[in-house]
Amino acid sequence: MSRPPAAPRASRLPSLTGLRFIAALLVFLFHTTWQTRFVGGSGGDALGEVFANAGFYGVTFFFVLSGFVLTWSARTDDTAPRVWRRRLAKIFPNHLVTFALAGVLMLIAADPFTTKGTLANLFLVQAWFPDLTVPNTMNAVSWSLSVELFFYLSFPFLLRLLNRVPVARLWPLAATLGAFTVIAPVVGQYAVTGTPLPFIDDGTLSFEQIWFVYFFPPVRALEFLLGMVAARLVLAGAWPRIGLLPAALIAVGGYAVNSSVPYLYGVAGTAALWLTPLVAAAAVSDDRGTRSPLRGPVLVRLGELSFAFYMVHGLVVTYGHRWLIGTGDPLPAAAGAGLLFAALLVSLGLAYVLFTWVETPAVRRLGPPRPQAPVAVPVAPAHTATLEAKE
Repeated sequence: MSRPPAAPRASRLPSLTGLRFIAALLVFLFHTTWQTRFVGGSGGDALGEVFANAGFYGVTFFFVLSGFVLTWSARTDDTAPRVWRRRLAKIFPNHLVTFALAGVLMLIAADPFTTKGTLANLFLVQAWFPDLTVPNTMNAVSWSLSVELFFYLSFPFLLRLLNRVPVARLWPLAATLGAFTVIAPVVGQYAVTGTPLPFIDDGTLSFEQIWFVYFFPPVRALEFLLGMVAARLVLAGAWPRIGLLPAALIAVGGYAVNSSVPYLYGVAGTAALWLTPLVAAAAVSDDRGTRSPLRGPVLVRLGELSFAFYMVHGLVVTYGHRWLIGTGDPLPAAAGAGLLFAALLVSLGLAYVLFTWVETPAVRRLGPPRPQAPVAVPVAPAHTATLEAKE
C-alpha cells in the first residue's frame, strides 16, 4: 500500500546558506591566526589558541553539508551525468581561475613548481597522493575540492544504495558511520607508518598518518555519508526535535572537545558528530519556517559568496602576509588586527568578483537545467531545494 502524499517541503534552505559563510570564516580565521599569524603578542597567542582547530572544523562542516544538501535536493528523474555536470560546472570554473591566479603569484614570488603537484592540482586529484609535496600545491585550499569531486562522482550510486535502507535502520547506520569517524584516527595512528614530521603536533606523526585521516577521500567520505543519512532522516520525519540553539551549543561544545583531543582525532571526521545536528536543525528550521538568526539577508548573501571566498582567501592571506609582514614577528595587536581585517575585505571583494563574473555565469551556461519532477525517496515526500552545497 502506498504512502499518502505529505505536505511539500521547503524549496530553499537559507539558514544553511548563512552557516556556509560562518564555516568559511572559521577557515579564514584559522589561516590568519594560527597557520599564518597576523597578530602578535599575547592577544595573537590567545587568538591562535581559540582558532587552532577552526579550519579543520569548517572543512568538516562543508563535507557534511554537501552530503545533506545533495540528498535533500535529489530528484528521481535525475541522472548521474546530469548530477556530475551540475557539480563540475559549480566547482571547476572557480578552481581554474584561482589555479591560474596561484600560478601568477607563484611566478612573481619565485616559488617552485613541481610537475606532479601542479598536474594533480589542476585535475583535482591531489588528495589521493600521500606525498607531502602534493596535496597543498598551487591554491592550497583546493585539496578539499579533490575530496568533494570524489563525493560527487560517488553520490548517484551512494544515494541509490541509501534509498534502499529502511527508515528503522537509518539510525544504526548513522551510529556505525559515527563510530568509523572515531576508528579512522586509531587506524591512522597504529596501522599507518612513515617518517615523523617534527613541525606537526608533538613531532611523532608522519605525513602518511595525517594524510590518511585528513586528506584521503574515502575516509573523509564518512562525513559526507553522515550528511546524506541525516537528510534521509529529516525527509522521513525521523530526526529528533533539536532546535537551532541546542544544536549550536552541541557544535560549540564539540569544538572544545576536538580542540583538546589528540591531533589525529581533532582534525577530521569526528567533528561531524557535533556538526551534523546543526546542519539538520538549520534545515528543519527553514522547512518549518521557524525563526532563525541565520536567515538574515546579509548573512545569506555572504553565504552565497562563501565558495568563491574560500577559493580566494588562501592566496590573499599567504601572499599578503609574505609581502606585507614577511618572515619576522607578527605585527602589534592593533596593526595586525587591521591588516587581518583588510585581508578579509580584500578576500570578500575578490569573492564577489569571482562569484559574479565566473561562478554564476558558468553555472548558468554549463550546468544542465534541473528536471521539473519533485524528489521522491522511498520513505518521504520530495524536497525541491535549490541550495548549492559549498565545495
